[in-house]
Amino acid sequence: MSAAITITGLGKRYRYGGAGASGNLREDLTAWARGLFRRNGRSHPTLHQVHEQRLDKSPEYFWALKDVNLEVQPGEVLGIIGPNGAGKSTLLKILSRITAPTAGSIAYRGRTASLLEVGTGFHRELTGRENVFLNGSILGMKRAEIVRKLDAIVAFAEIEKFMDTPVKFYSSGMYVRLAFAVAAHLDPNILMIDEVLAVGDLRFQRKCMEHAKRLQTSNATVLFVSHNMFAIKAICDRCIYLVEGRAVFDGTPEEAIERYEKDNRLQTASWALGDLGSDPTKRPVFITQIELLDEQSQPCNVFEFGSRMRIHLHWAAPQPVEDVNFCVGLMRSDNTGACNYSSAIEGLPLSRLHGLGEIEVLTPPLRLVSDLYAIHVAVWDSKFTKLINAQAGPTFHVRHDLFDLHFGVFHEPAQWTLLEAATAESTKATGAATGSVSP
Repeated sequence: MSAAITITGLGKRYRYGGAGASGNLREDLTAWARGLFRRNGRSHPTLHQVHEQRLDKSPEYFWALKDVNLEVQPGEVLGIIGPNGAGKSTLLKILSRITAPTAGSIAYRGRTASLLEVGTGFHRELTGRENVFLNGSILGMKRAEIVRKLDAIVAFAEIEKFMDTPVKFYSSGMYVRLAFAVAAHLDPNILMIDEVLAVGDLRFQRKCMEHAKRLQTSNATVLFVSHNMFAIKAICDRCIYLVEGRAVFDGTPEEAIERYEKDNRLQTASWALGDLGSDPTKRPVFITQIELLDEQSQPCNVFEFGSRMRIHLHWAAPQPVEDVNFCVGLMRSDNTGACNYSSAIEGLPLSRLHGLGEIEVLTPPLRLVSDLYAIHVAVWDSKFTKLINAQAGPTFHVRHDLFDLHFGVFHEPAQWTLLEAATAESTKATGAATGSVSP
C-alpha cells in the first residue's frame, strides 16, 4: 500500500528575531575559496554547501525542524506531541503548504485539508454562509459540492442562527465550529488538526474526535497535534514525539505519552512559563519528586471513584524561604481545573523552609468523573499574592462505570425526598369531585 504522506529529511530553519537575509555572500565566497586550496586534490564542497554549513553554525539561526523522516499510511490517525517549541505546529504548517521547508521533501497521496488557526481562510466582513463558500473554495471544493453539502456543514457547526451574521462578531469557539465543519466535509484523504480544537467547548471537541474516527473508517489519514494526552490516547493509532525539532520516538500512543510525561515531569507548568521561566530549579522552592499512593500507601495511578489519594511532595529550598503555601491542583485532560488543595487554607502553616523535605496530602474521597487527570503543584505565599513556583506532575485515572464527562467535573450524592405524589386514583377522584371529566 502506498503511503498517504511520505516525509524525507524535512527541515525548517528560522532566523532569530524574524525573517531576514540568509547570510553574507562575501563570507561564503571567502570560505569556499579557502577550501579550494586546503583540499589538496580532494573533492571540495560547492558554494551552496559552504553557505549551508556556515548557517548551521551561526548563532543567528535555529532549526525548528531537523531531519524528520516519516511515512503515514491511509486510514492511520497519527498523534504529534511534544513540549512548547518542539516543532509540532511548524510540521503541520509545512504539510499544509502554509510555509515552505528549508530542506527535505514531502509526497502526498490524496486530497488534503487542515485546521490550524482560528479563522484561517475566513474574511471577517463576510457572513458565515459566505465564508463557507470562500473557505470551501480555498480548500479545493467546487461550488456545486459546497451547495450540496451546505446543510450538513451548518448542522455540524451548530450555529445555524448566526450563518447570516458577519464572522467578525463570532466568538473563537464559533470560528472553530464553522472552520472544522467545512474542513471535515471536504471529505479529505488527509486531514490535519492543530491544537486549535482546544478553543471549542468540550462537547464539540468530542464531536470532532468522533468525526476523525469516522474519517478513518473511510481510509482517510488524520494528523492530530495536541497537548491533551487523553485525546491522543483516545483517537490515535500511532504517535510521534518531537523534541527540539527532531522526532525522538515513533510508536504507540501509550509509549509516546509515557516518554513525554517522563521527560517533562516537574517542568514549569505551561500557564506559568511567562512569569517564572522554563527552569523551576531556579526558583526559591521547587518540587524534586511527586509520589501518588493509595490510602494504604501503595504506588497507584488508577483510583476508583470515591477512593482517597496520598500525594507525597518532595521539595528543595536551597536558601531559607519565608511563608510558603503548597497548592496541589488536579487538572482534567481538557485542562479544566477540577479542584485545589492548599496547605495554608487547610491548616498547615509553613513559616520557613530550608534544605530538603517531604510533605503529604491525603485527599478527601475522589468524587471526580471518570477521566485522566494531572497533578499540578503551585507554591504561593499564604495570602496568594506571590507565585513562587508552579510545576506539572504525573497523571492518574479516576475510574467509574457510569460517571463520565456528561456528569460535569465531579459527582457528589444529593439527598432526595419525595414531598408529594398524586396517584392515578386520587387524580380521578379529584376530577369527579370538581365535576371535571377524566380521560
